[in-house]
Amino acid sequence: MEKGGNLVNHYSDEEQRIAQIYDRYYLDVYRFIMCFTGHKSEAEDLTQETFIQVLKSLPTYNSSYPLKSWVLSIAKHVTIDQHRRRKFIHLFKDSYFQQLISSEKSPSQWMEIKTERQMVEKALLKVKPTYRAVFILRAINELSIKETAEVLGYSESKVKVTYLRAIKKLQTLLHIEWEEWKHESTN
Repeated sequence: MEKGGNLVNHYSDEEQRIAQIYDRYYLDVYRFIMCFTGHKSEAEDLTQETFIQVLKSLPTYNSSYPLKSWVLSIAKHVTIDQHRRRKFIHLFKDSYFQQLISSEKSPSQWMEIKTERQMVEKALLKVKPTYRAVFILRAINELSIKETAEVLGYSESKVKVTYLRAIKKLQTLLHIEWEEWKHESTN
């Protein structure tokens, strides 16, 4: 795991430091926030807000802490603050799921995929925010257990337990949703 101290301490000009950090971590922050919000414009705004907070907090940065984890931790707090101000409507934007759809599908297969996507979105909206955060970082952003723990301020064992609970909860919710959908479609 990379330590960010050299990147921050190497530059004397604060603008160059933030530009360097921005260039290196913009996509990681944007993807993380996009998975939470599901809205491109909101993710862009919150990504910018994250880097404003990084700039404000840079003087207090402890170089013994990995820079990427520190930046993603700020992104998490910015996103949670936004979440507290208003509720999520969708966790993932349609375009995220469109990537999963093959163009060789029949119309009925497309409808089934769309229905499944809607069920996944609905299930993700029902899980606790802590489950959602761990699930997004581990399953979607593919962070390690250690990196996820650092971003969220959890112990590694808490990340493991929370991730397993999130998966179990999603499996349960998706099974219930699927059974309800099958029942409704046969009536």
